[in-house]
Amino acid sequence: MPSDGLWRIIRIGLVGLVLAAAVAGLVLGDVWLWAAVGWSPPVYAEFYARDGFDTPTTVVLLVAALVKAALLWLILRAPAPGPLDRRAKALRRLLYLAVAYTLVLWYPIALLPDAVDAAFQLVLWAAIDVHYLLVIRWRSRMLRAAAGAMFAVELAGMADELLGELDLPELGSGDIVGLGLALGGVAATVITVVGQRRDGRWSRGTQAAGWLSVGVYALVIPLNVVLGRISSGNVAILVTWNAVGLVSTVWMAATARELPAEERPADPPPARRRVIRVAVAAVTVLPIIAMIHPEQSAHLTYTGRSTDCYDRPGFGDLKPAQRDAAFLCRARSRDGGVPPMFPDSLSDQAILAYGRALCRTKDRDEQEAILTQAGSARPAWGADPWDLVYVCPQIVGATYPELLRSAAETESANDAYIAEENAKCRDPWPRTKGVAQATAKYFLFVDGDPGYLVHDPEDPAAEEVAEQAMDKVYDDSSGIGVAGGAVLIGHVADISNLCLTVKAFRTAPPRRTAGWDQVNEVPIVSRTGRLTVPERGEGGEVGAGAPMPNLAIVGKGRYRLRVYVRVDDAGEEQHLVVVFPGASKKRLKLKP
Repeated sequence: MPSDGLWRIIRIGLVGLVLAAAVAGLVLGDVWLWAAVGWSPPVYAEFYARDGFDTPTTVVLLVAALVKAALLWLILRAPAPGPLDRRAKALRRLLYLAVAYTLVLWYPIALLPDAVDAAFQLVLWAAIDVHYLLVIRWRSRMLRAAAGAMFAVELAGMADELLGELDLPELGSGDIVGLGLALGGVAATVITVVGQRRDGRWSRGTQAAGWLSVGVYALVIPLNVVLGRISSGNVAILVTWNAVGLVSTVWMAATARELPAEERPADPPPARRRVIRVAVAAVTVLPIIAMIHPEQSAHLTYTGRSTDCYDRPGFGDLKPAQRDAAFLCRARSRDGGVPPMFPDSLSDQAILAYGRALCRTKDRDEQEAILTQAGSARPAWGADPWDLVYVCPQIVGATYPELLRSAAETESANDAYIAEENAKCRDPWPRTKGVAQATAKYFLFVDGDPGYLVHDPEDPAAEEVAEQAMDKVYDDSSGIGVAGGAVLIGHVADISNLCLTVKAFRTAPPRRTAGWDQVNEVPIVSRTGRLTVPERGEGGEVGAGAPMPNLAIVGKGRYRLRVYVRVDDAGEEQHLVVVFPGASKKRLKLKP
């Protein structure tokens, strides 16, 4: 421990440095003034000083610098002399570590992941609270028990924050729990100051700093509300709060400084003990009551128009604590002008209860009865499993396990499925190699998709000619619609996908119609040097399951397109599309 003289030199030097930095900030500019007063790197100050400071704000910053220098002078007072036992010595070191974190250590720790910061504070304050219970002479079992309860509530809030940073299920959610945890922190400070008074080793000045820190703590909630309503974050209010917040640090430093070993003071009189017991009971019970939320209140977190309901991830990417909110969004959704599953007049709790009841139904009739009871505008529609999975994943997941997947798992499963389907398709002309070729499963749109396109996707009129080809496919007996740069090839069986092979040749290959049910040849035009088949895009359900080549191998111009079609005994349909240069505009039925 430095001597008193050396400690005084350090104290004067650091406080003088703070004041000199504030004065230098006036010369170097607003960014450096904020950095000097806020005790933070200039990069943090650029946001607040981006528009410059007016004269009143500059005055507030200088006054805050004086206030912070005065509080720093109190913080840096030398520890009181006298022997300390092992526990008191450990408490002093822990408190000074907390002081150092508040003043300087927060910056290097902030460079690490947020979970590291949350874990550091949880471990530090858990150790401090335990040593408070061991070192302070509470002189009352009830007071010590109440202190332990309040410390537990305070640490629960820190643990909840750490769990959130680690993406683990949190201990609680919502404003009510947050308010209860904030009150728990205030109550823990109150009980600690009461314990210091009963202990008798701490001065009135230290106790006064403790009570002031309680007042500062109580201002957290209303001041956050005020700051939340100021869109740009008023610099004067921020820096004032930054300065006043050091009061708690003054109390911690004073508590660490005044830890000598002294005789136990006399017990307080019985009347005072009774008053203390009533106060302790009050601060113990009130935060717990604040955390209790009445079940039947009409708590409406999300409506069908809440912005928080848009762009929510799927079930597998949500934390367990977020799933109820996702179900509320879906249950009140009015997307596409569809009436919601439940009316907005129902509370969150009622909707969640009805949702879990829907999970236990056996058929649509039971679902309709529950939705009618709930006042739904569309009871006959029932409830879909992709909505109910958020409130009863075990029940829905047993029948629809795919609904439990994360986005990454879903993508991986889709890729595996497409690869498996592609592997079922074989090249019907394995010995006849094209200049460009590919074989893949082509996935059709189940509800009425007439077939697939071979087209020039870069043609300015691509959409128009595709529509014309679609119109013509129904009028053509061969099931092929031709419209300039687009040919729509229909399927002949009632299927949802087919095996497709495409090949491009420089000259017309042999016809080889044996083994095929239909063979037709039609003209097609490439205006940009591109001819291909649409692929199944990201998140899409229609298209080829593998990359398709450019079939216009000689560039722009006219081509012939020959289509081979057959259906095997298992009902699987197979297509072979052959493309080669050719000026003829005739349509040929090579095998009807």
